[in-house]
Amino acid sequence: MNAHEGLTWHVAEWVARQQEEPLPPGLHRHARRMVLDHLAGVVASSVGPVSHAVATHVARTYPGDAATAVGHGRSSILGAAVLNGTNGHGIEADEGYTPGSMHPTSVVLPAVFAVAEQTGAGPERVLKAAVTGMELACRIAAAGHPATRNRHFHNTPLGGVFGAAAAVAALNGGSVAEVANALGIAGSHAGGLFAFLNGSAEVKRLHPGKAARDGIVSADLAAAGLTGPTTVLEGPEGYFAAFAGEPGVDWFPGRITDGLGAEWVLENTYVKPYPCCRHLHGAIDAAIALREEHRFAPEAVTAVRVGTFAIAANHNGTVLDTVLDAQLSLPFTVAVALRRGAVTLTDFAEDQRFDAENRKLMETVAVEVDDAANAAYPRSGRPAEVTVTLADGASVRHRVEQPYGEPSNPVSDSALEDKVRALCEPVIGEKETARLIQAVWAFENLDFLACADAAVRSGSGRSRGE
Repeated sequence: MNAHEGLTWHVAEWVARQQEEPLPPGLHRHARRMVLDHLAGVVASSVGPVSHAVATHVARTYPGDAATAVGHGRSSILGAAVLNGTNGHGIEADEGYTPGSMHPTSVVLPAVFAVAEQTGAGPERVLKAAVTGMELACRIAAAGHPATRNRHFHNTPLGGVFGAAAAVAALNGGSVAEVANALGIAGSHAGGLFAFLNGSAEVKRLHPGKAARDGIVSADLAAAGLTGPTTVLEGPEGYFAAFAGEPGVDWFPGRITDGLGAEWVLENTYVKPYPCCRHLHGAIDAAIALREEHRFAPEAVTAVRVGTFAIAANHNGTVLDTVLDAQLSLPFTVAVALRRGAVTLTDFAEDQRFDAENRKLMETVAVEVDDAANAAYPRSGRPAEVTVTLADGASVRHRVEQPYGEPSNPVSDSALEDKVRALCEPVIGEKETARLIQAVWAFENLDFLACADAAVRSGSGRSRGE
């Protein structure tokens, strides 16, 4: 018997069984951190043009009032999942799991929250289902990464749809068979291409929303009696065969099953300190460290070399026509970090993208593949090394093995709250942001969704996106 035989059914048994087990206290706290981080991105994104485009689509195709679409009022559960999932990923601020290169909250939480609002599920049940789904999404993504990414697929919706389907099936009390069928159906929804990189198409923002919606659909169809292949993960024509390749070569079933139920990889998710692609963060950290240590003036910089792993090095664009262009650009973000000692959401506005001093410094940045960094990613870290050459001929260098926000270099609770305030206060104000933070830490119900929605729609802070 091959190690991967029976994988889907094994996972389904764990998902169903896990709903009868209490969450470990540390994981309970970590889950609320993830919710808080997620909602900060949802609120900040909800006033932007992508959010409004998707809201127009939702109003046309998913009318209803069962759940909250933050910033856009009530919607059907599918509409709320699409919108909140899109907004969770809408400003590149969402957390993630490095070994799988994916963002579990933006897929799983919108699906679970929408269904829970409709059914009235209690807070502990909601968190347990969400944690189960996010754990599975992380493990499935990690099992096939980087083979899936090398085949040009976006791991967040690709693996995330399984997590959303499992979480919703669990929330609804589904049997092992129902969970297995939900996973089987979810396999037919798995998708998401990195083609958005060509022209920085905003469909990238939609990917988690699509997967959240499809996870709900998969679980609901399974509950209604539709069957899916219960060997969808491991089968010869299943998920990993299609999107990764050969077991033990391109994908590794042990990354799903090892320690499942005893060890939670979800506790190893990161928090983003900068609202841009996570692959850029090590270089940003290094640039900030060099600026702080050596106190050179930006105009004294004559050359900058960034050495990093290959996937990150691909983000070397210098055409900055859109916000997403800049959020995916190592030359731009490193230049901003060297000039300002920080990278914030306002740095991606049009006036900053075309600022003459930013552009001049960006033109000095060369990006290369660092062999040691490439060997380390994704199992051992996201390394980056920045070397700055100055006008007097001096050269200074700084290397980062793990960027700020990873579990080994964590963002504290207070720093996370600072991030939430920075993203939310311009949109909903100081008082409502404080209320949101308090409500999520308490997690007594899901009323914070409606409160955040009302605060966004009251009009405060809308100038950012309109």
